[in-house]
Amino acid sequence: MTPIVSIIMGSTSDLPVMEKAAKFLDEMQVPFEMHALSAHRTPAEVEAFAKNAKGRGIKVIIAAAGMAAHLCGVIASMTTLPVIGVPINASLDGMDALLAIVQMPPGIPVATVGINGSLMRVFWLSRCLLWEMTNCRKNWINIRRI
Repeated sequence: MTPIVSIIMGSTSDLPVMEKAAKFLDEMQVPFEMHALSAHRTPAEVEAFAKNAKGRGIKVIIAAAGMAAHLCGVIASMTTLPVIGVPINASLDGMDALLAIVQMPPGIPVATVGINGSLMRVFWLSRCLLWEMTNCRKNWINIRRI
């Protein structure tokens, strides 16, 4: 199946946080892809990813980054797709990443909720952006009953 969600991490060290999102998407039967791309170490790859994501069928991007958390804003600046930022607790208890993501400049929106909160991002994603997918809606309703 063609992925409709893309999970992007600034580093493979973010994988333990983002695996929760991947597991949930799997359970919800939402096709996704996962990549490690850095706004600082691989900027050309980040640009190519962001500019081509919509054409590849991606509907939403979940971007995780710590410290200065540039990855989320850089991706959002190069696509019209919704970007959900996941601040990672890499330093300063994750407050630096959280503040960097929520304070994007006008016209570069990035949704975010909490530090290391990848699971909350996919709950929001499944409820708001993927609700038209029958399997996703049914699975979400069943999870809420637990």
